[in-house]
Amino acid sequence: LGLELLSISCYVLCGFIKRDPKCVEASLKFFLAGAFTSGVLLYGMALLYGLTGSTNLGEISRYLSSQDLSGSPVLMLAMVMLVAGFGFKIAAVPFHMWVPDVYEGAPTSVTAFLSTGSKAAGFAAVLRVFFSGLEVLKPQWIVLLWVLSALTMILGNVVAVAQSNIKRMLAYSSVAHAGYVLMGFAVGNERGLSAVLFYTLVYVFMTLGAFSMVILICRRGHRGDQIEDFKGMARSNPVAAFVFVLFLLSLGGIPPTAGFVGKLYLFAAAIEEKFYWLALIGVVTSAISIYYYFKVAMVMYMQGEGGAREISLSPALLSALGIMVLGTLLVGIYPGPFLEVARSSVFPLIGF
Repeated sequence: LGLELLSISCYVLCGFIKRDPKCVEASLKFFLAGAFTSGVLLYGMALLYGLTGSTNLGEISRYLSSQDLSGSPVLMLAMVMLVAGFGFKIAAVPFHMWVPDVYEGAPTSVTAFLSTGSKAAGFAAVLRVFFSGLEVLKPQWIVLLWVLSALTMILGNVVAVAQSNIKRMLAYSSVAHAGYVLMGFAVGNERGLSAVLFYTLVYVFMTLGAFSMVILICRRGHRGDQIEDFKGMARSNPVAAFVFVLFLLSLGGIPPTAGFVGKLYLFAAAIEEKFYWLALIGVVTSAISIYYYFKVAMVMYMQGEGGAREISLSPALLSALGIMVLGTLLVGIYPGPFLEVARSSVFPLIGF
């Protein structure tokens, strides 16, 4: 119910600017795709309720543990439907098709929320439902998450390379980062789940920061949202260019940013559980992501003037950017306390 209330709010926010055809189109696409996948998710929950007679995660887990239902076709169907429904919420491949059009068409501030707050809620739901209620089926859904993680990392990063629109590029980047988080879920142990919590925090800092810079730079009267529109930004707005590059480096996993520590922790957890191929895919796709992040930096620093003007910062946006920059650097340089909080938070989150 909480996820659906969040989704309804997001549908409305995407079409907030009624006079903009792109906003209306984004809202309609998001609503139609979301309504369908919500039906799939709810049907999976209904099947699970029909089998167990409860909607309480603790009672569902205890019932499944006491009954031999591991081979039940209905239970397997319910599990697949839940994976599909939550896959849409976190924009995992192949449930991501709505993401680029919606992220491009929605107001950038709404896009920033969709890529962080909405996605973080989806991660939390996956953590609670699968690790609290469906722990007995772990051998089955771990395989699904493994496959989804690999596909999401590969497709998200590869398709992002070809994008010329900054919002579409960040949209596919957001898809790819869902794959990295799914890697932690696929590992499935305490270290993997603590890596998920830690990386979610890191992801919020660097993604909100990147979209805040897009909001700042693409305001009416400054530039469009094409990557080519960022030409010469380093000359006219060196501080803004540096901050934007900082967030892009963190998204790419370059030290000493928070993104590097987050990915390192995820990959280490995967290797520890002998998920070598998944870790290798993560490393290779991270290297691919560096290319398209550096492409933006090259346009800002190495290409000629693009008609840029001085950028004025509102107090609210300046405060938000300051928090994001501080978080990106602090977590990258001094991650210990944040990692400890993530480790200590795992069991309370999945407890009954």
